[in-house]
Amino acid sequence: MAPTPSLPAWLSRGMADLFPAGDPADADQALAARLAKAETDGRPLRVKLGIDPTGSSIHLGHSILFRKLRAFQDAGHTAVLIIGDFTARIGDPTGKSATRVQLSKEDVAANASTYLRQLGQDQPKETALLDFETPGRLEVRYNSEWLEGMDLPAVIGLLGTGTVGQMLAKDDFSKRYGSGTPIALHEFLYPLLQGYDSVAVNADVELGGTDQKFNVAMGRDLQRHFGKGTQFGLLLPILVGLDGVQKMSKSLGNVVGLEEDPLSMYSKLEKVGDGAINDYVTLLTDLDLAALPENPREKQKAMALAVTASRHGLAAAEKAQSDAATLVGGAGDAAAEVPEASLEQVNFPAKAFYLLSAVGICASSSEARRQIKGGAVRLEGEKISDPNQEFASADELEGKVLQLGKKTFRRLTA
Repeated sequence: MAPTPSLPAWLSRGMADLFPAGDPADADQALAARLAKAETDGRPLRVKLGIDPTGSSIHLGHSILFRKLRAFQDAGHTAVLIIGDFTARIGDPTGKSATRVQLSKEDVAANASTYLRQLGQDQPKETALLDFETPGRLEVRYNSEWLEGMDLPAVIGLLGTGTVGQMLAKDDFSKRYGSGTPIALHEFLYPLLQGYDSVAVNADVELGGTDQKFNVAMGRDLQRHFGKGTQFGLLLPILVGLDGVQKMSKSLGNVVGLEEDPLSMYSKLEKVGDGAINDYVTLLTDLDLAALPENPREKQKAMALAVTASRHGLAAAEKAQSDAATLVGGAGDAAAEVPEASLEQVNFPAKAFYLLSAVGICASSSEARRQIKGGAVRLEGEKISDPNQEFASADELEGKVLQLGKKTFRRLTA
């Protein structure tokens, strides 16, 4: 009897859930068997990941799914990246306590363009998050292609595949219904439309966060309804943000953006809390956790270096590591590659609290005052303790490094 296939390490790493998980020898019930059959048949799997371009930036929390998609690409399979240019106009209700504001077609198109650039379009595959270069490894599809032309009978038919009971079983809808918070009827369409994407692209696997299980399962149901082969759902954890408590989210200010400069990226990552460091290593790098030093500080530095190198190359990451050590030590090293902040819009003479907000280090003057009083602000390694400390001109600050905490550095330029 042939041995039962098992999942390769590149696939199982960091996996939170996989469904279905039935007969291990059945290619419709076990992903390992589907992979083995694909190899025998010489047919790469079609691995779907849908993104709704509702914002303009991607952070490391989002990158977990793209890293897994890239792993499928590197194993010879086809990544099917679906840009939800149609569904983004509805907005995914997952995790939302109220109806989302609907975006315009123009806003969605602009966001989609920035997403693709951040994922690596027109960039070398060595430092790109996805492989845009190798033929057959990536399909970029827009779901307006099959959703925008749906007529009313088709929409009614789609609605007929689900029930109100099913929708209210979705945790977010259930909570809102129980609390009396309105649920707009068009929101029930979202999981059906996202599920129909799987029908349209003949997905073998769909990737999603653990909060997407309902939507991914809906895709399986619709594939079955339309007589298609059914996909596997592979779910990955939600990354905790830099605060070590809540999920990484731009609105919470606990993020590391994909486009951040090497020094900012490294400086933030090497301060990740001890409780989250193993997850960061597992989900954001290919490092062998068992081979890393037990010392949490050394583990932080190894993870920060690996993640920064994956985005900017090893040389830039090592320079960032060296510069961070120098700057945190209090030296405003002129050779350090520090992101610049222009003084052009600053009105002099300028008080310290105003300076921090004017160059964009703090979101407001009140935050700047709080940070200064808390001892978090330094200029050339010297602590600024008085929010009202005054600087006479840009010449006095030209070329100096302004520091907030141990993560944010800016070289001031006139």
